Amino acid sequence: MSGGYDDRDGKIWMDGALVEWRDAKVHILSHALHYASSVFEGERCYDGTIFEGHAHSERLIRSAALIDFEIPYTAEQIDAAKEEVLKANGLENAYVRAVAWRGAGPDMGVASARNPVRMAVAAWEWGNYYGDAKTRGAKLDLSKWKRPSPETIPSEAKAAGLYMICTMSKHAAEAKGCSDAMMLDYRGYVAEATGANIFFVKDGEVHTPLPDCFLNGITRQTVLKMLKEKGITVHERHIMPEELEGFQQCWLTGTAAEVTPVGQIGDYSFEVGALTRDISDSYEKLVRS
Repeated sequence: MSGGYDDRDGKIWMDGALVEWRDAKVHILSHALHYASSVFEGERCYDGTIFEGHAHSERLIRSAALIDFEIPYTAEQIDAAKEEVLKANGLENAYVRAVAWRGAGPDMGVASARNPVRMAVAAWEWGNYYGDAKTRGAKLDLSKWKRPSPETIPSEAKAAGLYMICTMSKHAAEAKGCSDAMMLDYRGYVAEATGANIFFVKDGEVHTPLPDCFLNGITRQTVLKMLKEKGITVHERHIMPEELEGFQQCWLTGTAAEVTPVGQIGDYSFEVGALTRDISDSYEKLVRS
């Protein structure tokens, strides 16, 4: 599949029915376009099965509730829509994007309670999110933007508006030749990358930031479970940026990122070590089991 995302062949599920890819459109006065009243999920299908697909559907509904709207579909109906899209497009291995938003209606100010809630599901083939970083290790910049306090945003929601500073951070990182950026939180603790959670290794033990002001990713939770099953000691805690000097390995987790090794963050370097490779390989086997 090539070309712009608005100019492709295929089918997209939209508001309960499959439509031609190029016909999946919204009005310019959709509330979400102006006020970010939108939530989404990114999922991967492996050999015909979406990994943790139902958990993603449930989180989509929960995210919408956190930003004050109700999706007019159950998690089971969303699951069925995703399967319908994959089948219609003949995809066995794909990235799946479900999105729900407040559309155009009688409200066009900040408030939008009377506007209809709309939903769509698309799927396409998508390779490694960080390209060859899967083997070499990604290079990360240090973002100037910080994850805000949960008193200022619904940090547990996968909401479009929360990614604005992520986009800005990733653009700045790419301009420096990096794959991504690591963000701190409002207190100065290590938080996450722009679209992935982060893990560190020191003397055979794993350290990962406590997700008290950013999304506790489904892949993150999966990897934590894998580590504990392997008997690896895991510390979920607040991490200061100066601690990076003492860590030997690092990796990112996310549906798009999967498990991606990190070779460098700013001036700090990390080896793509045995534990990182083991977790990456184990995750790959798990999602295809």
